[in-house]
Amino acid sequence: MALVVYVFATVLMLAAGLERTLVATGSDDNVVVIRRGSQTEIQSGIDRRQAAIVESLPGIATGADGRPAVSKEPVVLITLPKRDSGKPSNVVIRGVTPEGYALRPQARIVAGRLPRPGTAEVIAGRSIADGFRGAGLDETVRFASRDWTVVGIFDAGRTGFDSEIWGDAEQMLQAFRRLGFSSVIFRLADGSRFDEVRRAIEADPRLTLEAKRETRFYADQSEALSTFITYLGTSISIIFSIGAIIGAMITMYASVASRTGEIGTLRALGFPRSAVLLAFLVESLLLGLVGGVVGLAGASLMQAVSISTMNFQTFAELAFSFALTPGIVASSLAFALAMGFVGGFLPAARAARMKIVDALRAA
Repeated sequence: MALVVYVFATVLMLAAGLERTLVATGSDDNVVVIRRGSQTEIQSGIDRRQAAIVESLPGIATGADGRPAVSKEPVVLITLPKRDSGKPSNVVIRGVTPEGYALRPQARIVAGRLPRPGTAEVIAGRSIADGFRGAGLDETVRFASRDWTVVGIFDAGRTGFDSEIWGDAEQMLQAFRRLGFSSVIFRLADGSRFDEVRRAIEADPRLTLEAKRETRFYADQSEALSTFITYLGTSISIIFSIGAIIGAMITMYASVASRTGEIGTLRALGFPRSAVLLAFLVESLLLGLVGGVVGLAGASLMQAVSISTMNFQTFAELAFSFALTPGIVASSLAFALAMGFVGGFLPAARAARMKIVDALRAA
């Protein structure tokens, strides 16, 4: 039971860690605008005319320099070799403006400096710098037929930005020969006016765009992979639980057989069949509870582990950690108790059905 609960909780923690990583990537006051019908920035395309219209919308906050807090960004997927195996994997390249850095205060430079505008300099997220060749500080990474110098490493607090490389937006447009942007990100002056701004964007006949809160946008990015992980892990756990239930049933049948005399004595003293049934069910539930606690204790150690995998939505490498939540604790313990109940019901029913004379004679 402990092993089954460990598998069950670990899978749920994996899905929760993925969702937490991507949801934490965004801010409620930030809005992401992409082409209507696109699910990711990589699929989206916004020309300069549409981007200028979005930038002029009322309700957008202004930065310290008095300019609108808007960042028009190209986002491209490239392939880089991993440090340990040399195998290629997809990495997100994002062109960022000075306003884009201000929109993401959670991304802090931990080594080096920010890239200079108009140069072939980039900064890499911590996960990318640790996991890919050429992405470390003062190293050179090649893409779009150019060499780019990594002048800084940033830590975005275990969010999705840790799995990206950032550089100057205009330089990225030139390097990838693009005429438009992938997305427009801006900060609302008043977060409660999001619906008003969204309706203005969707109602403008010049725009074929849609707007989402940044938190909602990144939550959607985790939906496909987290759903797959949850369904697969739950299916495996249910299959494994059959073995655990059989084991609990065998244990309880052995317990009933070894305590036949006690059962007969209790019945002779006047205890009803329901009391015998309840006593063995409680014992089985306690076994399940102990197994659940042990399994959860082992699963909780996985919070110190970070893994990376391909996000089904963006097809890019994403690094994230396991996350244990109160909901997962409750679900795991309920699963353990359910296994204990199912495994102990038949043995408990057998004990309750014993006749007093037969039980005392067997003793």
